Amino acid sequence: MKKFSIPKMAISLPLAVLAAAILIFINEASFHESTAAAANIEEAQQTREAINQLLQRMLDAETGSRGYLLTGDPRYLEPYNSATADISQNLDVLRQLFIPYRNELAEFGVMSRHISRKLAEMDLSVRMRKEGNEDAWKFVLTTDVGKEHMEAIRVQSSKLAASSIRKMELGQAQIKKTLQLSRIGVATMALAGLLAFYMYLLQTKALLASGRREQESLQRERDLLEKQVRERTATLAELATHLQNVREDERGHLARELHDELGALLTAAKLDVARLRSRLAGNLPEAAERLAHLTSTLNSGIALKRRIVEDLRPSSLSHLGLVASLEILAREFEERSGLSITTDLESVELGGSAQLTVYRLVQESLTNIAKYAAASQAEISLHNFDRYISVEVKDNGKGFRVESVGPTSHGLAGMRHRVEAAGGRLTVTSTEGSGTRISAVLPKTL
Repeated sequence: MKKFSIPKMAISLPLAVLAAAILIFINEASFHESTAAAANIEEAQQTREAINQLLQRMLDAETGSRGYLLTGDPRYLEPYNSATADISQNLDVLRQLFIPYRNELAEFGVMSRHISRKLAEMDLSVRMRKEGNEDAWKFVLTTDVGKEHMEAIRVQSSKLAASSIRKMELGQAQIKKTLQLSRIGVATMALAGLLAFYMYLLQTKALLASGRREQESLQRERDLLEKQVRERTATLAELATHLQNVREDERGHLARELHDELGALLTAAKLDVARLRSRLAGNLPEAAERLAHLTSTLNSGIALKRRIVEDLRPSSLSHLGLVASLEILAREFEERSGLSITTDLESVELGGSAQLTVYRLVQESLTNIAKYAAASQAEISLHNFDRYISVEVKDNGKGFRVESVGPTSHGLAGMRHRVEAAGGRLTVTSTEGSGTRISAVLPKTL
């Protein structure tokens, strides 16, 4: 058996090297072609999105201008001004995308001219409406000039969108071609590997025992590492929970200090101002006016102090309970953000820490909705079951891809850790364009 080992190695080693070289070449070629195709697809997608956004801005501008022309209500000018301000940015983005392509750039130039004419027509109508020139703006409104421009804009945008679709199709075809090339490479490598495996089959028998020993050693090391990882993970989780509790304690302490110390100072100042105002009201009208302004400022400071204290540590939890606290949170957030918030809350029995967990979950969810969701409605529900409670916050916003959320998303990570530390489970469900639902299940034993 020894006399055949050298010829086998002499044949199989160059064969393996050749197969590896071929596979590397095929993979590199496929990678570069796939990268270029993916870049083209992404650029085409950006182009389509920019075109759709431009059309939407034009429709918003037209709707706002017509609403103002028909009603005279200046509120319709807000979407009109916002849309016209965004249109120039959209045009700049599209122009940069079309610069490398001569034909598309020419089509874009035609569309840009129609857009300029449409904007000029809307601007003229609005200015004449503001100036009170009723006959002029009504004449412009009844003509088909604006309609012709919008139709021309739609035609040109359809052409540009079709061009981007063709680019996407070409990119997809290129990716399919590279995938076929990769299949050939993988098949070639598999055949070469089978041949090399056959040539080395007899030699591998002598290595099996050594391999088993190495695997056992690696398994022991792996088990040890996994144990250390579990222990350190548990330690970090305990530390995170401790830091969270410390933060809540500090927030509670700070809330008490603000309520007791700062609240007392502001109230005393307000009383002093009231005494001065009562004494000087008839003698010094100017001083009385300034004291009235100072009283209003102190009232604003007291309201700000109260809001900060409630954000730090909601006193309603200990005085009114979880359901009333969530109702208050929803109403105050609705007033501040303009969201329409509905609640469906059942009475539940939870300990103080679990109540705070539910409150913070709802608070953080509403904050995220106001910051990122672009939603108009939200719904908060709290339901009571035999052994657990469920809390859910939904919105009708733009949503997001859950799998794209990275480790830097501290809001969701903090909510998940807080719920899991309380023995519960957090679920985040979201689809782009279909809103977001954050739900948690917590046991009643805590």
